[in-house]
Amino acid sequence: MFPRILGRCGLLAALTVPLAAQENPVAFTNAQIVPIVGAPIERGVLVVQHGKILAVGPMASVKIPADTEIHDATGKVLMPGLIDSHSHIGAGSGGDGSGPIQPDARVLDSIDVRDPSIRKAQAGGLTTVNVMPGSGHLISGQTLYLKLRDARTIDDLLIKLPDGTNAGGLKMANGTNSIRAAPFPGTRAKSASLVREQYVKAQEYRDKIKRAKGDAEKMPPRDLALEELVEVLDGKRIVQEHTHRADDILTALRLSKEFGYKIVLHHVSEGWKVADEIAAAHAACSVIMIDSPGGKLEAREADWRTPAILEKAGVLVGLHTDDPICDSRRFLRSAGFAVRAGMTRQGALEGVTLANAKILGLENRVGSLEPGKDADFILLSGDPLSVYSHVEQTWVEGRKIFDLSRPEDHLYAVGGPGAGDPRRAHLCCFTSAWDLIAAANGADQ
Repeated sequence: MFPRILGRCGLLAALTVPLAAQENPVAFTNAQIVPIVGAPIERGVLVVQHGKILAVGPMASVKIPADTEIHDATGKVLMPGLIDSHSHIGAGSGGDGSGPIQPDARVLDSIDVRDPSIRKAQAGGLTTVNVMPGSGHLISGQTLYLKLRDARTIDDLLIKLPDGTNAGGLKMANGTNSIRAAPFPGTRAKSASLVREQYVKAQEYRDKIKRAKGDAEKMPPRDLALEELVEVLDGKRIVQEHTHRADDILTALRLSKEFGYKIVLHHVSEGWKVADEIAAAHAACSVIMIDSPGGKLEAREADWRTPAILEKAGVLVGLHTDDPICDSRRFLRSAGFAVRAGMTRQGALEGVTLANAKILGLENRVGSLEPGKDADFILLSGDPLSVYSHVEQTWVEGRKIFDLSRPEDHLYAVGGPGAGDPRRAHLCCFTSAWDLIAAANGADQ
């Protein structure tokens, strides 16, 4: 059979029904493709099937299989789905006020998949997200790496590791956030002391388990908090650390070196002051691009040039929203800000894709358009860094989860009545207050 071809109008109209099983290949042709690895392809084609990328390259060199459904993407830009290395979508939570160190708290148990922030993130082109608990604790709990598929339950969003466990990191923080009345620390020195104390306990706990050699009678009592810290010590869980001031950044690096765990530094408002030290520690940074003054005192010397300075020093640099601090629907704007402040265009585009995939340890699955990787991609109306460009479609594992031409999706992209209430999903598509009143009264207006 010959490929079935849809015209340019079909790109936004004929794809309104998701592919249930995607048995046949689907190809997007004539797009400007930004694969992240390698140069942009002016007249490119992307072929996907069974949730994976089959082929990507110039039109002249990619052989499109028979039975392929072809969509003409002339005039569109196609790039990998965006990856946010630090977000709070889904209204998740971690530790409470009972203590400063709570690694046993799991954001998994608190995320609301019906929260509109998830739909808004899809509208912004986000396909993979690190959802974090808050930063008010030295250790506030376990983060969760999610694929933003359409979901009914949290299980629909989980990313599974080869051993069957859920992908995620451990949220840590230092600086002023965790400094308050007892039982929380009152100084920066005490903060570091408490963290050090817990990792020493985790080392001892791990040693007891090793000495037991599987003998149940010799095993120590199970401790959920220490179990998670042992995962960090064993390299199974990456520390994602909130830190702003230069001295706090160095403290975080000092503890990481002392206990040998892998760390990613988040925010790094004063990272520009200690870029060489960060590079020497081989630590990655996830930077937020705040577009207005204000916020906490320790972030007063934040600088838009930080990503550029870190990039020049040889640091792996990702960008993040910290949603709701920055709106997920405007994530690409952060890359534009970084370029304006001196970061390379390539570095900024990697900062919202491949660099963040590496920060999460998922670079073998997502972050670039390469054969064998997950078919996560977005279609844009124009240049990714242009303020005039819009995300028109978002695809996760070969399934379309956002389409700007659909009224219900358009609502989440632009806002309006019905786009902000997670408990009134049946009102999602009303576009005026009058419609809402009419619906509540059961009347035809």
